[in-house]
Amino acid sequence: MAFREQNPNAAGTDNGDPLATLMRARQLIHDAQQAIEEASQSVVQQRASSGEIPEREARLARAENDREELATRLLEVEHQVGRLMTLYVATYQLHATLDPADVQSTIAEIAVNLIGAQQFALLLRNEDGSALEIRMQEGNIDAPWSSAATYSGGDPLVDAALLDGVLRFGPVEGSPVLVVVPLRVQDVTVGALLITRLLSHKAKLDEEDREILDLLGAHAASALFASRVYARAARKLRTLEDLIKLVKKG
Repeated sequence: MAFREQNPNAAGTDNGDPLATLMRARQLIHDAQQAIEEASQSVVQQRASSGEIPEREARLARAENDREELATRLLEVEHQVGRLMTLYVATYQLHATLDPADVQSTIAEIAVNLIGAQQFALLLRNEDGSALEIRMQEGNIDAPWSSAATYSGGDPLVDAALLDGVLRFGPVEGSPVLVVVPLRVQDVTVGALLITRLLSHKAKLDEEDREILDLLGAHAASALFASRVYARAARKLRTLEDLIKLVKKG
């Protein structure tokens, strides 16, 4: 799965626009990398013409070390900016639709493309709040609840996160879940995203992932809540329209 691309120009060029700021940051990184390459070539040229002068050699060595350190830091910053841009697009897509199915699909895309999840499940409370339905499941999860239509409890990590709405990381005894992301809005937990396995290239979840998961929990919950309210209102409207048609026919 891949995120639907957004046109950077569509977000505007206002200095307060997050996407415009991220695009500017990426351009600055690119410019800095070019400057580093030019400095590197200059260092090589100076070294070639420096002969055996110790003081100049020492300065050139320090300059090259500084260049390598700066290049490493710029790569890290570029990686972070890239993930922030992806997160921006993802949260935009979460709130760009009022279709519950589209919201759930976007949550799955974020889990795979941004977090690196290989196996995961999405739990959502039904309309009357009486049960947690397993709305989506990716991969063969080795857990008793994975073959059911609803989650009725029993996993210690999931139960604890659903109880207090706090992000929790595994593994813990009796649970195959690596992380539980509660989907909480207005002090109500409307569901949870359970990740049980990461993609092969993803060794573990780090602090940066924790921040993204916290944001995902908040934005996904509000998007799901809004889509559910809209769907409920749309059903009532259709019912009212059908009644009006019956009255007119009568």
